Amino acid sequence: MPNDDDLAPVHAVGGTRVQRPPAVRTRAVRVALLDDHEVLLDSMASWLRTNAPDFDVVLTATSWLQLVHSPLFPTDLVLIDVQLREPVSIEARVRTCRAAGATVIVLTGLDTPDLRERALRAGAAAFLGKSRPLGEVLAAAREVMGLTPGRTPVLREWRPLPRAAEAVGRPRLSLGEEAALRLYASGRSTREVAAEMRVQFETAKTYLRRVREKYARVDRPASRKAELIQRALEDGYI
Repeated sequence: MPNDDDLAPVHAVGGTRVQRPPAVRTRAVRVALLDDHEVLLDSMASWLRTNAPDFDVVLTATSWLQLVHSPLFPTDLVLIDVQLREPVSIEARVRTCRAAGATVIVLTGLDTPDLRERALRAGAAAFLGKSRPLGEVLAAAREVMGLTPGRTPVLREWRPLPRAAEAVGRPRLSLGEEAALRLYASGRSTREVAAEMRVQFETAKTYLRRVREKYARVDRPASRKAELIQRALEDGYI
């Protein structure tokens, strides 16, 4: 099984380290938009569909839970608004998307140095103000995804996450397993999980292995990191 903590090659955009998806096949960039302003959300989606043939807006959401519970999540790129009604920190949102394999651009009307630093430190590829023209936002999106205008991107193969069954078995996790799952599904690496729990690396690794095994026993796959994040979301751990 591949190491979930391994990162793809990175490049710098405006001083920010950006993770690029590994190249496998040619297709448009799959995009998700998260903004609780429905009129703005619809307007942005419509503009991108008209003006950006190299981007495919497959998911629009007005809430964090709507985004992460969608069977279309994760996408290649997620544009996230900061000011949502839900009490989920920008760090948790960015890390969850990154851990699922998505590149994140934060697009907000609340542009402060502190918020910008928090978003970028959590792993956002770019932090842009909503006052910018959408053409500039699109140019930034193309840059972080390694594209040029008019050129079809080369991106990895994608498979949608399975829909959660209405009635599913929920494994019983120990306190250590639950804590490790919460941290790992929020975007921490196994080493960071161990550091925050103040346990040895092998102990944290064992907790996560047991979590995967317990989900497998109730027929809910969790061998891949994206699947484990989905299980954590379905069961309310993040």
